[in-house]
Amino acid sequence: MAVLVLSAVALNWIYTGREVQEASGGKLLGEAQLVSGKGGDAKPDGDAKPGEEANPGPSEETGAPPDEGMIYTGSDYFASARLTRQQARDNAISLLQEAAEQENADANVANEASQGIQVLASYTLAEAQIENLVTAKGYTDCVAFMGDECVSVVVSTKSGELTAEDVAKITDITMTETGLPAGNIKIMAAN
Repeated sequence: MAVLVLSAVALNWIYTGREVQEASGGKLLGEAQLVSGKGGDAKPDGDAKPGEEANPGPSEETGAPPDEGMIYTGSDYFASARLTRQQARDNAISLLQEAAEQENADANVANEASQGIQVLASYTLAEAQIENLVTAKGYTDCVAFMGDECVSVVVSTKSGELTAEDVAKITDITMTETGLPAGNIKIMAAN
């Protein structure tokens, strides 16, 4: 059962970890984008501004051009990231609930599954609290991803940049809410 709990937590981390990888070359790697059903004039990927539609060109996975519409960028990243995070959590919780509800599951299996669900619930609460406190400090938007021993926080600012002072404020909020040391916290600006 421990393997099941660990695999559920690992699945959660894998799905949310794709959303927040180190920034490279001015772009956030693994940035989620939503496909819209709306038509319209598309801008080349590099010319899109936050909140505008962009045409990303051929799909990296299939090599085919996106023909179902345009890709949202900007603040929609945050909505997409939250949705992806929640879906991953829901899947992990579903697996844990199934394990706990199996007819032949013993008490230890049920307890481990229950503990796994509680851990995921505590992650959800801490992420929401971090996001609320960061936006209360005047930042445009924020999304946090919590794992076993680390937290990644993606922040949108009016200027699009994070200063050392910004990073210090966000790190302090995150440390207070999670109890994790600063070395286990990644802060990055949304591009």
